[in-house]
Amino acid sequence: QVQLVESGGGLVQPGGSLRLSCAASGSKFSNYAMAWYRQAPGKQRELVARITSGSSTNYADSVKGRFTISRDNAKNTVYLQMNSLKPDDTAVYYCFASPERVLAASRWGQGTLVTVSS
Repeated sequence: QVQLVESGGGLVQPGGSLRLSCAASGSKFSNYAMAWYRQAPGKQRELVARITSGSSTNYADSVKGRFTISRDNAKNTVYLQMNSLKPDDTAVYYCFASPERVLAASRWGQGTLVTVSS
């Protein structure tokens, strides 16, 4: 099982930026598609961004042009660069790994809280 640890969350003012990191261990990172989900208060968990093992990406419409997902396979880490943050971006952000090249289990990280507020 791949193990995921998120970091980089915190309090930021509207219009500010944060970079989230998700460090993976325990499995071959390059075999996994990686994604960031978020769950805001009173809402279901939703997909924010995804990057495949081949580094193709997709984003939720609400974050296109503001967020960028990337991965560094040498460091076993996926990132979410978040710019022009809005109060509606406030949520717990979760890293998610899903296998693409091998038969293995998907895995969630524990989450990191992002609060966008003045």
